[in-house]
Amino acid sequence: MTDIAFYHLQRSPLEKALPMLLEKTLEAGKRAVVMAGSTQRVDALNSLLWTYEPNSWLPHGSAKDGAPVDQLIWLTTDDDAPNGATFLFLSDGATSEKVSDFERCFELFDGNDDDEVSAARGRWKTYKDAGHTLTYWQQNERGGWEKKA
Repeated sequence: MTDIAFYHLQRSPLEKALPMLLEKTLEAGKRAVVMAGSTQRVDALNSLLWTYEPNSWLPHGSAKDGAPVDQLIWLTTDDDAPNGATFLFLSDGATSEKVSDFERCFELFDGNDDDEVSAARGRWKTYKDAGHTLTYWQQNERGGWEKKA
């Protein structure tokens, strides 16, 4: 079964949390697919990953860049992993029918949006019923992550 971690974003937006999680993914020697809710969001994330820190960048690409097999991080709206990723990041309410194909899945949702919180609760129940291993991470007042029971 897939390890699925829910990240309840309350203190920082996806644009701050995602790059840090992707850095850790690459440090672990893994490849990632980031599924976004729209092509506009994919384009925005594509730009963000080049500029999120003055002296940092994350090797990534999208359909506009091509060569998915060469991309350590693939940004998409499609439910596939053409770069051979073992980690899946779901944002903006994006869902995947292929969660079980991944070693780990990261569900990132806006904790300040009641609709996103409700949808995340529904996905939690679905994953739990399917037998996946679930963890829940919430941001503390300093912006760090705390694992909740």
